[in-house]
Amino acid sequence: MAQDEISKKVELNWLSAFYGGLLTDKQRQMLTLHCEEDLSLTEIAQEVGISRQGVHELLTRAARKMFEMEEKLHVAARFQRVENGLEKCRTMMREGRYDDAERMIDALIRFDQEENNGL
Repeated sequence: MAQDEISKKVELNWLSAFYGGLLTDKQRQMLTLHCEEDLSLTEIAQEVGISRQGVHELLTRAARKMFEMEEKLHVAARFQRVENGLEKCRTMMREGRYDDAERMIDALIRFDQEENNGL
């Protein structure tokens, strides 16, 4: 499997954690089979009883919808930024850099407040 295809599957799986609830049941099923079960489009088509083209179209629509939602809402990006910041705080605290950790926490709080005011 090509690295680009793996990266796309990982990204789709990541976005589905945030936006999967906005997809149809069929789209969620196709994403699960393709990204988590690592089935090919042909294998999915055989398993669910639709054409390979039908699987491709469902996956394409699901991906488009999730990318559009992320472009508008940035929920996954915000989550990643906060998670990275918290991990840095943990490292700073383990190293005894409490003042740096406190500044990082303050920055994360400001970021969260600014983002919430923008919604």
